[in-house]
Parts: sequence; C-alpha cells; structure tokens
Amino acid sequence: MRKNRRRVSLKALYMKQLLALLAVVAPLLAGAAEFTFENDAPGAVPAGFTSLLGGQGEPGVWAIEIDDSAARGSRVVTQTNTQVLNYRFPMLIENSISAADVDLKVRFKAVAGKIDQAAGLVWRFADTNNYYIVRANALEDNVVLYRVKDGKREDLKPVGSAATVYGKKVSVPAGHWHTLEVGVRGPRFTVRFNGAELFVVEDGTFTAAGRIGLWTKADSMTRFDDLQVEIRK
Repeated sequence: MRKNRRRVSLKALYMKQLLALLAVVAPLLAGAAEFTFENDAPGAVPAGFTSLLGGQGEPGVWAIEIDDSAARGSRVVTQTNTQVLNYRFPMLIENSISAADVDLKVRFKAVAGKIDQAAGLVWRFADTNNYYIVRANALEDNVVLYRVKDGKREDLKPVGSAATVYGKKVSVPAGHWHTLEVGVRGPRFTVRFNGAELFVVEDGTFTAAGRIGLWTKADSMTRFDDLQVEIRK
C-alpha cells in the first residue's frame, strides 16, 4: 500500500513539474512569451537574461526586487547602479529569443536619477553597438526612438514630422507605472504609450533578426515588470 501511495505521489510530482515546464516552453513555441519575474529570486538577475553595457562606465546592476504596487504579483526587475555618467546604457538582454518582426510591451516605473530617468525596449539587437531602442524619460517627459549603429546613438524622426522634432512630448510622471510598446514590421515601427499610439518611425538600417531586451540610461534607477513578446512571421 505504501509503495502504491509513493508511486502516486511521485507521479503527481512529475506531472506538476511537466505542467510547469510546458507553461514556459509552450508560449515560446507559439511565438510568444511573457516575463513576470515572479519565479525569480530577489537580489538575482532574472533567469534567461544577461546584463550588458553600451557606451561607457560601470555595468548595470539588475536585480529582482519586491514592489507591492506592481499590477501582477510583487516581483519586478530593477536597474540599481546609478553611476552619474551621461553616455552609459545598461541593458538586460533576453538570451533565447531572436526575431526581426516582433511586438514588445513592458510596464515600467522611474524611481530615481539626476541625469536621466529612462526606461527602454530594445529590438534587433546584434551587439551593444548595434540595435534599435525606444525609450520613455520621466525627466524630459517624452518618448523617443533611436538607432544605435557602430556605437553612435541617433534619434529617428516620426513619419511626417519636421527635422527638428525630437520624439513625442508626453507626461511620464516618476513613481507611477506606465506601459511602453513597439510593434515592429519590416522597416516600420509603431510606438504606443499607456495604450495610445504616439508615432510611427520608418528605418531600414537593421533588417536581420536580433535579440530583445530592456534598457536604461546614465543614472536611471528604473523598475520593469510584465515584459511581453510576440514574434510576428
């Protein structure tokens, strides 16, 4: 009787582990993934991500923290190294996803920063010197899309705007959660903020599939949660 109970118990345990594994793998096989960080240990870099640095200065320090104000669960990932250096871009790059056309969405909250309070999404990432980035900034109250090519960052103008336009002005109050999204289709990038479409940018510099990730600038201390990825084919 005890052996039978043990077999049933082990079978239930294996089944539970299998279901947990399928919950992670199935979305990836379907071309979608969601990272809530709820299974990651506080103080650690989230599993499946790598901390990288563009520009100059000290690497970013990314760690899971507890934030009860998060919409889903309480665990978020925060960039905590606030070195005061302007051309410094800490990034947290996802290791397994590679895509050319993709929908990205993340929730973020600017916590601190004297130079910048920035939160960004990266796509078509080849290396720390070549990628696209869209970022919101709580100090500047704007959202801007950039191309980083050979280490040089350049803002890309919204379709139909004047050459002097710098992204889009929008209220980005610090200490509050916001959503930042980008839809990538070939050379066309559609940016949304808090659910509303802000602008469209067209650029054909990088066309190959690349990795995706999160981005901050300078001394930004920024929290991220609920990163959603959907690959478009």
